[in-house]
Formats: sequence, structure tokens, C-alpha cells
Amino acid sequence: MSPELSLSVQYGINEPRLPRWRLRRWARRALDGAAGDGLACFERAELSVRLVGQAEGRRLNLAYRGRDYATNVLTFEYGTDPAGTARGDVVICVPVLAREAREQGKPLLHHAAHLTVHGVLHALGYDHIKARDARRMETLETAILAGMRIADPYA
Repeated sequence: MSPELSLSVQYGINEPRLPRWRLRRWARRALDGAAGDGLACFERAELSVRLVGQAEGRRLNLAYRGRDYATNVLTFEYGTDPAGTARGDVVICVPVLAREAREQGKPLLHHAAHLTVHGVLHALGYDHIKARDARRMETLETAILAGMRIADPYA
């Protein structure tokens, strides 16, 4: 059975190519992939995805990571409560997303899907600090994206 998803989408910047239904679809895929992976233990997820501009992305990265630049995706993981609800916030900086997609020669929507999946997995407790954990997370991301016919972002 698929975990329940409660998703809030917030627009700090207008990006018509990233409507709520599309972000929900990508978050749902990440949630289902994590549930099938067996590492994450949750029955429900309450997540938010916020699309921001350069200035807000920079402010958040400085405030929470001490880095004075806008990054592509920031995730705030709040853990899973005793009832099995995982909570987290994902912040995607649209100008950085667009620039990276151009520089990497990827369709914007493919890169946006990857960053959404990546952020949701972080919100569910995945990380890539240790090499072993990075391999596991990247393998899961690649499989989820392949299910959407999106090429391996790490190739």
C-alpha cells in the first residue's frame, strides 16, 4: 500500500512550467520509491515544496547553512513521528535550476523532477554524506527517474 501524501506547494516565484499537479506527481514517485526501498519507515508524509527566486534562495542558504549563495535545492527534514508521519520542507531555487539545466544540456522539467525527487528523499531521511549512503540515494533517484523516462542524472 502506498503511503499517504499531504503536499503543500508554495510559489515565492512564478514558474508556469511547474504547476502543483506536476510537483505532486514527482513527490508521489519519490515517496513510493522510498517506501519500496525499505530504508525509510513511514506510513504518511506531510511535505511542502516551495519555489523561490535567487534572493530568497540565497537568504535561506545563508541562514540555515552559512553559505552565501543560492543553491538548487534545500531540504528541511523534521523526522518521522511515533505515528509514522514523516515531515519536511523542500525549497527549489528556480533560477539556479534553470541555469543548471542549461549548463548540463538537460530539459528543465527533467532537472526539476530530479531536484524534487532528491529533495523529497532528503525529507524522508536519505542523505549522501557517506559514500555508501550516497550510492544508495543516487541509485534510488536514478530508478525513480527512469520510471518517468528521465535519464540518469549522475551519468
